[in-house]
Amino acid sequence: MLARLTHKRIVLGVSGGIAAYKSAELIRRLRDAGAEVQVVMTAAAQQFITPLTLQALSGNPVHTDLLDPSAEAAMGHIELARWADLILIAPASADCIARLAQGIANDLLTTLCLATKAQLAIAPAMNQQMWAAPALQANLTVLRERRVAVFGPAAGAQACGDVGEGRMLEAVELASRCADCFETGVLTGQHVVITAGPTREALDPVRYLSNHSSGKMGFSIARACVEAGARVTLIAGPVNLPTPERLVRVDVVSALDMLAAALAASQSADIFIATAAVADYRPEAVAAQKIKKSSEMLTLALVRNPDIVATIAAHENKPFVVGFAAETEKVLEHAREKLLRKHLDMVACNDVARSDIGFQSDDNALTVIWKEGSQVLEKASKSVIARQLVAMIAQRIKADN
Repeated sequence: MLARLTHKRIVLGVSGGIAAYKSAELIRRLRDAGAEVQVVMTAAAQQFITPLTLQALSGNPVHTDLLDPSAEAAMGHIELARWADLILIAPASADCIARLAQGIANDLLTTLCLATKAQLAIAPAMNQQMWAAPALQANLTVLRERRVAVFGPAAGAQACGDVGEGRMLEAVELASRCADCFETGVLTGQHVVITAGPTREALDPVRYLSNHSSGKMGFSIARACVEAGARVTLIAGPVNLPTPERLVRVDVVSALDMLAAALAASQSADIFIATAAVADYRPEAVAAQKIKKSSEMLTLALVRNPDIVATIAAHENKPFVVGFAAETEKVLEHAREKLLRKHLDMVACNDVARSDIGFQSDDNALTVIWKEGSQVLEKASKSVIARQLVAMIAQRIKADN
């Protein structure tokens, strides 16, 4: 189950309380499960455990100040909010819970919670009488209504000598609860085929035509589909990315290779998602030996590659087909034209002329279009965008059935 935390980005918020010592073990559990952890500490938390300890365990600098010039120059608070897949506050003190419920943003941690689109979770830790207080319970009701996950607390002996509810859950249980945040199940039983990355079209034994696609978006969508319960086949062009857990990866090089793999895998597919940046053309002939410099100009004859997503969409018993449109101008116009011309069920488009999203970036922003409408997915990490897109695909399939 903890495998669902692989490659997840978790911001661990630590507020003031004796249970802050447990955050050290929690970081270790999250990292052992494959998550990347950034730590944010309140001023009170630093009285119980040092930032240096949590920096050593997380492998990242600990964030403590809202208006730290050096932090803002590197990973500012808004970028940190966008980076996160999940923000977990553990321990969450009564004061921290009250400020979250009221929407107060007077330190880095509460500001992040207002600025993020990621799932927010809290692990309360306090005296049993404070836990039972009507004001605290009213604040929890507000947070639950906003879909903030509340992990615990447990009951038992407390540092103050009391016995009762209010103990923070142990690290192993909190890591499990974090993993549960990434299990949606909306595609349970579905076979999803995804193409990702670039293709390479050989000119000679050492040269090729290609593009800047990194494959990051497709791999993020593959992970999101696994989280959603799908059986996933990931057809990857030449990329430098590790294989996500719990899926089948098929490596290809050229557009013709990718087409063959897509045709084979899509025979049993319920959903086909074409994120790959497939080369539109390939050399008419591939030189058997390295092409030598012989003149000031070299003319290449290119022939058109097959359109993979259109080929899959043309099948009589086609799956639900989602295309991608990476454009540099007239983004929405070109994307809608692609949707209609290729008979797609949905197309996700983005503006790759922007320097802050796209091929090599860890962030993206999409406009998703279908025949009856569209929806904008604002800039966020590609993993967050992927989960939003998967949820939309599931909704459209349900609406069409």
